Amino acid sequence: MQSGALSSPSTRTTNPIDLVEDVLAERGWTYDRRCETEVAVEAPGTWCDYGMFFAWSEDLRALHFSCALDMRVQSRLMSQVYELLAKLNERLWMGHFAIWVEEGIPMFRHTVRLSEGLDQNLIGELMELAISECELYYPAFQFVIWGGRTAEDAITSSMLDTVGQA
Repeated sequence: MQSGALSSPSTRTTNPIDLVEDVLAERGWTYDRRCETEVAVEAPGTWCDYGMFFAWSEDLRALHFSCALDMRVQSRLMSQVYELLAKLNERLWMGHFAIWVEEGIPMFRHTVRLSEGLDQNLIGELMELAISECELYYPAFQFVIWGGRTAEDAITSSMLDTVGQA
C-alpha cells in the first residue's frame, strides 16, 4: 500500500504512529493516542492482556515499541529475573526482554530504524513478533517469579509446557 508507506528520508514522512493507529483500528483494539508521537494499547493474549506502547522519534527516524507482561517482579527476585532475561535474550533474533525497573514489569522491546520505509503489514508483523515472544516465555517468568525456579529450569519447563500444548 503505497499511500501508507513512509517515504524516503529525503522527502516529508508520514508519522508511523498514524499507521500503528490504522492497524490497531483494523484489529478492533481500543488504543490511547497520548500525543503525536505515542500510542498505547492493550493487546489480547493467551496468558494475559499485554500493554503495548509505540513511540516515534523523528530525529532518529526510529519506531520503538514495547510489550509489557501483566506481572510485577518483587525487588528481592530481580537478580533471578535478570538471569532469566539474559538467557532468554540469547535465544532471540530480534528484540529483547527487559525490566521496567521503576514498576518491576517485564517487557519485550524492539526499535526499528525506518530508513527504508514502513507499511501496515510490517507494523502488524512487529506486533505479532512481540506477542508471540511474550506468549512463548510468559510461563518462564511465572516459574521464576511465583515458582521459585532457576532461570534455566524455568525456560526448560516452559518449553516442555509449550510442546505439551501443541
